[in-house]
This record gives sequence, structure tokens and C-alpha cells, in this order.
Amino acid sequence: MNERTPWQGWRQRDGENAGLPAVKGPGSRRPFGATWWGKAWLEALEHRARLDPNRLGRGRSYARRGSVLQLDVDPGVVRASVQGSRVTPYEVTVKIRAFDDAEWDAVLDVVSAQIGRVAALLDGELPPELVEDAQAAGLEQLPDAGEVRTDCSCPDFAVPCKHSAAVCYLIADALDEDPFELLLLRGRQKDELLSALRARRSVGGDAPQIKPQPVGLVAKAAFARTPGPIPKPVRPMNQPGAPTAVLVLEPPRQSGVDGKDLVALATDAARRAWELAAGDGDGGLRLTREQDLARRAAGLLGTPGLADLAHRAGLTARQLTNWAVAWREGGAGGLAAAADRPADLDPSALAEGLEVLDGVIEGNRITAARAQLRLGADGLWYLFTKQFSDWVLSAPPSPDPAELLGRP
Repeated sequence: MNERTPWQGWRQRDGENAGLPAVKGPGSRRPFGATWWGKAWLEALEHRARLDPNRLGRGRSYARRGSVLQLDVDPGVVRASVQGSRVTPYEVTVKIRAFDDAEWDAVLDVVSAQIGRVAALLDGELPPELVEDAQAAGLEQLPDAGEVRTDCSCPDFAVPCKHSAAVCYLIADALDEDPFELLLLRGRQKDELLSALRARRSVGGDAPQIKPQPVGLVAKAAFARTPGPIPKPVRPMNQPGAPTAVLVLEPPRQSGVDGKDLVALATDAARRAWELAAGDGDGGLRLTREQDLARRAAGLLGTPGLADLAHRAGLTARQLTNWAVAWREGGAGGLAAAADRPADLDPSALAEGLEVLDGVIEGNRITAARAQLRLGADGLWYLFTKQFSDWVLSAPPSPDPAELLGRP
């Protein structure tokens, strides 16, 4: 790596702060990731930091002004010291999974079968097609966002923190300078890799056959290969709960994510997952936007959260309240009866309703005073009552309109 000013030279007289210099000069805006390897690495970093992207800008500044004092790349891990605002540098590690020997053998089998690829590698070049070779062996040469794991000794809880982000930017520099460093992160030194390729080419004979990757086994077939009965699935809890992590960890202030909203969404997702596990419906996976809004609002009736949800959805609180009541009383059918415009029907279809409620017919609706019967598209009758200027669903649906009006 490039030589940097020793961190002791930045210490102030009081011995408490390192007094880092400002970023100045031609390098103050220099980019990172000039090669496609470096760009791919930074893309994984940026996806990793979506929750708190502000740390990336500060990490770039740290990298540009030489705050990363030492950076060592080893198989599967990068270790670095980063000078922050305190006197003692922070220790940072960045990890991705290194391939094991069997996985490397599979990659080399694919690569050695293509003489052009081997020639490029032996000439010190790293062709982009190596990514496809790794994929043919069932592996990903480039790390995705979930694979880049960072850890820092600083007290910042963001992932990545600005010190880890600075190290990741300098890893992009290292990949620009020598893309074989990515193979080292995946577990193989450049010399080891080239020696293994030479050995495969010197053996001669037919090129190795690339085996197609298995698409997997049905669980029942997999268990049939082992002795003993198929284990029974674990029964879900008696009731859904809230994920512990979102109750304990507040999102970073700069993320723009409200902690209460995150808890509400995570709790709702946990409840829907519980419904799926318990066999109680499909967890709402097939709901439309309006249906899902009504479902969520039904759980917020009588709370300030309903007005907040209505504001975010671009609806009035009254409208969403009516939707929520309709969902609570009649589900998707109740919401359709409440939200849809009057539908044209043959008057004979309303004869049963007219027998119990003598009123004015408009489409699929019969209105008398402050009561209204609506015949839904599902063939059920829905009873609405007038509350102030709104018609509100007041009972679960029934195939018998007389039952809704309490008449024999």
C-alpha cells in the first residue's frame, strides 16, 4: 500500500484527539473502482449500506485523506487499522467467504477446459469471463451485499461504519491495482492458482467435462435417502410475536426510517408468517394494495396509527376507517361492497332484499331511511347503516337479507 503519514503526527498537544487533517488537493475528489472488479466490489458495499448511506461519504473522505494506516489482505479476510478522531486507531476486519478446496477444484476444472482463459491467467490477466466460469461450477466469484461482512472496534453500530467503509474503498483500490486480490479473498494465492492450472494443462488428455449443477431435491426424496421417519415440521407458537431485533435496535438516525414504523412492519410480517405456518390462510400474499391497506387499518382502529397510515397512503382518515371496518366485518367481500360503485343488476336479483327492506333501488343497493342492503358480487348480502354522512358496513355478510335485519 502507499506510505501514509504516521498517525502520531496528527495528535494534538492535549493528547486526547488525533486532529485528522482535512481532505485537500487533487486527491480530495478522486474516484474509487476504476476497473470492473473494483466497481463490482463497491456495488456490493453500496447495497450493504442502503440503510445508512451517509456512512459511505464519510468513509470515502477517510480513505482519501490517508486515515487507513495499514491494510493486509489474506484468504477470506482483510485486516486494517484506521485512524479516527481518537488517538488510538480502530481495528477493522472485512470478510467474505473463501472457497474450500473442493470448490476451487470445481472452478479450476471449468477454467482449464478453456485454453484462452488459461493463457490469459498465465499471462497475468484476469478475464471477466472468470465470473461465468465460477457460475458454471455453482459459485459466485464476485461477492454480493450479504457476503461482505464488516467489523470495527469503534462504538458506531452502523453497518458498515465510516471506518469499515474507508477500508472497503481501499480494497477497491487494491482490486484495481491487482484483481488477483479478489481470488486471494476467495482463498487462493495467485501463484497457487497458476501452478494448479499449469498442472492441469500438463496432464493432457481430454478436457474435463463440466457437470451441470443439480437443481436440488424434493425434501421428501432427500429424507428417503436417510434411515428413519421424516421429521414432523415444528409447530408454530400459539400466537404471533414481534421480531426481537427490531424491538432492541433503533435504525440509524440518518436512515430516514422511523423506529415505530419498522416495528409495525416487522410485527405485521411476523404475524402473516405465523398465519402461513399455522395453515391459517395465505398470509395475505394475494391481496391488492387496497385490500392490504384495509387489512392493516383494521388492526389500527381506535388508534392514532390509522390516521398516520391514511396520510401515507394518500387517503382521508374517514375513507380508510370505512375500509377498515368493512374489512373487519366482511374481509375482501366487505371491502368490495363498501368501495365499489353501484353495479347494474336485473331488479329480479334484488327481489329477496325488497321483501325485507322496502326502499329505493340503485344498482345493487336497496336504501330505506338509514339502512341499506347491498348485494355483493359474491352473492352475499351486506348491511350498511348511515353514520353521519357515510355508509358503514355494520355486520358480517349473509346469504339471507332477513337475517341481517333481524327478521324471521
